[in-house]
Amino acid sequence: MKRKRMIVLVLIAAALEIISAADSGAATSVTKVSAVQVTVGDIDRAVAFFTNVLEFRRVSEVEVAGPEYEHLEGVFGIRMRVATLALGDECLQLVQFLVPRGKPFPFDSRANDRWFQHIAIVVSDMDRAYARLREYRVEYASTSPQTLPRWNPNASGIRAFYFRDPDGHFLELIQFPPGKGDPKWQQGNGRLFLGIDHTAIVVANTKASILFYQRLGFHVAGTSNNYGTEQEHLNNVFGAHLRITSLRAHSGPGIELLEYLTPRDGRPVPIDLRPTDLAWWQIILLTGNGIARSGGWDTPAFAESGEFEGNYVVLPGNQLGFTRALIISDPDEHHVELTQP
Repeated sequence: MKRKRMIVLVLIAAALEIISAADSGAATSVTKVSAVQVTVGDIDRAVAFFTNVLEFRRVSEVEVAGPEYEHLEGVFGIRMRVATLALGDECLQLVQFLVPRGKPFPFDSRANDRWFQHIAIVVSDMDRAYARLREYRVEYASTSPQTLPRWNPNASGIRAFYFRDPDGHFLELIQFPPGKGDPKWQQGNGRLFLGIDHTAIVVANTKASILFYQRLGFHVAGTSNNYGTEQEHLNNVFGAHLRITSLRAHSGPGIELLEYLTPRDGRPVPIDLRPTDLAWWQIILLTGNGIARSGGWDTPAFAESGEFEGNYVVLPGNQLGFTRALIISDPDEHHVELTQP
């Protein structure tokens, strides 16, 4: 198993060298995190939840099928409904696979399992937002909203709460005190739900993940070392001690790396996880250059021979907001979709 993981890491590094050099010699540059995507079981139910409870607005909905989408997703015979929702300046994409159907979200998922991913939804008033969730009888993942302690200077005063959507996906409410987070989060203008600050992913090795995302054009924007009863009750993981690293591109939500220093019993991503399964998330990145040449992955694995499987996919029309894309995996099998208009 260790040898296989080493092979995967070597292939990731080699493939990133391919991606990072376009024909002109310029490096790949992520210009924007354009959306976070998640697979849902019933798109009508999911859209109703996010628009009615969390005040997202519907931007578009399309239904797509065909060989190009099969090659992009690595799944034969698919037909997808894709709804794009917005909250403030940020977007969430919900995808339902009409065929084939995937596996439900694992009922025993924990916040330190490495398939864990969520979006952090910024609120102007945690107490009001928490009352809103209680009104709609939303499923808890934290015991209650937590205020991070004063001794932790980089996180002091941040209030947060984990909960779940109708499919079981983890979500977070977060409220930033003055002086923390993007200044725009202090300008609520009377709104309760403001936007998406970041998507968080559990990683096994922060250094390896930083290297991966730096090659794509991200930079480290902040770090924090979180532990104590507040963090334990936020994540609902006894003994939780996290190394947290915030990554940012030029614009869009950040990516937050969560490495559990303790406990170390989080489970890896199932080797048979597919885009049709409800545990599947993708981070959609708009790139300036670098994927317009052939070479790369189809999705999401690599051949142990060292040969990369497939090329970028040119999509018909512009139904999803881009015309070419490829899906790759980071060192922990979180999924990233590189796109061009």
